[in-house]
Amino acid sequence: MKPQTEAELAEMVAGTNGPLRVRGGGTRPIGAPMAGEVLDMSGMSGVVLHEPGALTLVVKAGTPVAEVERVLAAEGQRLPFEPMDHRALLGSDGEPTMGGVVAANVSGPRRVQVGACRDFLLGVRFVDGTGRVLKNGGRVMKNVTGYDLVKLMAGSWGTLGVMTELSFKVLAVPQAEATLVKRGASAAEGVALLSEALGAPYDVSGAAHLEGRTQVRLEGLAGSVAYRVDQLRKGCLAGFDVVEGAESQALWQEVRDVTPFAEAEGDVWRVSVKPSDGPKLSEALDAAGVRHRAIYDWGGGLVWLLVQPGDATAIRPALAAFGGHATLIRGRAQAGVPVFQPELAPVAAISSGLRAKFDPRGIFNPGLMG
Repeated sequence: MKPQTEAELAEMVAGTNGPLRVRGGGTRPIGAPMAGEVLDMSGMSGVVLHEPGALTLVVKAGTPVAEVERVLAAEGQRLPFEPMDHRALLGSDGEPTMGGVVAANVSGPRRVQVGACRDFLLGVRFVDGTGRVLKNGGRVMKNVTGYDLVKLMAGSWGTLGVMTELSFKVLAVPQAEATLVKRGASAAEGVALLSEALGAPYDVSGAAHLEGRTQVRLEGLAGSVAYRVDQLRKGCLAGFDVVEGAESQALWQEVRDVTPFAEAEGDVWRVSVKPSDGPKLSEALDAAGVRHRAIYDWGGGLVWLLVQPGDATAIRPALAAFGGHATLIRGRAQAGVPVFQPELAPVAAISSGLRAKFDPRGIFNPGLMG
């Protein structure tokens, strides 16, 4: 099934008798295996509206991310939330789409400063499980009443409805970018330095530690970036080197796409914890005999773990002491080890109620999230 219009999609959904696997570009094969007919959304593609002066973009859900980035770059703008490209890590092909980005709430290193994908999503149109076309939000930020469907759809993994059109707030590309880099620090030392930098009044837009490399990003007007770099190097980041331009961008693309783990064998977990607990989680895994590698983003609040498949059962027990949550991004789900973090009973009840409301027949990506 490959609809070309919203009306065609609504008719297909209303007339289907079985489960549907919603697919955009097919670049994020994450989640439990699913049965069902593929609903290919790549035919619903294109930029509907771009108003540079209003910092607003409206696209069809199947629009490739690369196309959007080209359109925005022509006007000196960008997607502020820096969406990850999963292809290298997951060994997938195809083209990432905007609908897929929203469905997974895909966000990159800049989230530590500006927020996630859902924070820049202004409006959404989608087809629910009965074939109804629903819309929520608009082209400007505003308060909402009732269901905030814009936020609800972001991160729903296509289990509530099939998105057809999306509205975003975009931002200008900054005049300058610089990254402060130090090599040789341990994870605990690196995360402590990141915490100091994020606590300083210098508007850090990236803070990560990659296996002995600690890095902090600054963006903005050239004079402002130069001043903030100087102040940080006089203070908590003394001894850090400075890289700029393309070299700086390459460092953050490596963090964004988790490329150090792309060619390495093993399962990859995405773990969210309190930033200061990131290194402690690694220590707990060491104590449990789990050999692993770790990358710390968002000042330590996002930890990427590379472990052997046999150690999957140890991840969540070690994490339980810190109150975080973990998602298996690369690797096979195992008995008793679901891909997504199991929800607490009250949250699970709410999730079940929402699915019953928007997909009463349970046809969208059934079983994907466990």
